[in-house]
Amino acid sequence: MPEILILYYSRGGSVARLARAIARGVGEVEGMSARLRTVPPVASVTQQAAPPEPEEGAPYVEPQDLRECAGIALGSPTRFGNMAAPLKHFIDTLGADWASGTLVGKPAAVFTSTASQHGGQESTLLGMMLPLLHHGCVIVGIPFTEPQLSTTRTGGTPYGASHVAGPRDDPALSEEETALARALGRRLAALAGKLA
Repeated sequence: MPEILILYYSRGGSVARLARAIARGVGEVEGMSARLRTVPPVASVTQQAAPPEPEEGAPYVEPQDLRECAGIALGSPTRFGNMAAPLKHFIDTLGADWASGTLVGKPAAVFTSTASQHGGQESTLLGMMLPLLHHGCVIVGIPFTEPQLSTTRTGGTPYGASHVAGPRDDPALSEEETALARALGRRLAALAGKLA
């Protein structure tokens, strides 16, 4: 069964919840399934290597995950209007995949979470699209035919799924955020099925 790789970094839990909502949307498309993966944290000083499996949540991404996927969704919390360092660090290691065309022609989507409504969601989403374009991916967004995109007072953009965690870093998604994340998963999976 073709799988959509949902690859993310999450610190407070919001991005992980968005990833699961996108995975639920992927699963709503007949013949498609989701593969949840995460990236290890990075630090300026390393005392020991990251364990082979995180203690909780999705397993760490492996090279075959990129080769085997029919499409990919990248997720990260916003850090000063950009993706978090762990996801960027992982992307920076993909030179061989870029050279061999591992992701060429595969549909790709992005998702994020911020502490505030104006915390850089759109710049982060657009920034995550750039390496996907360099890898030859077909970018998938959320069209305005999704009614929640016009009514949401929390997260959700045409560039990808998003969440506003607020000053207390609340990981719970609003109804609109959940619906838009699922819609993005369905759209990504449907396009992957057509392209395959």
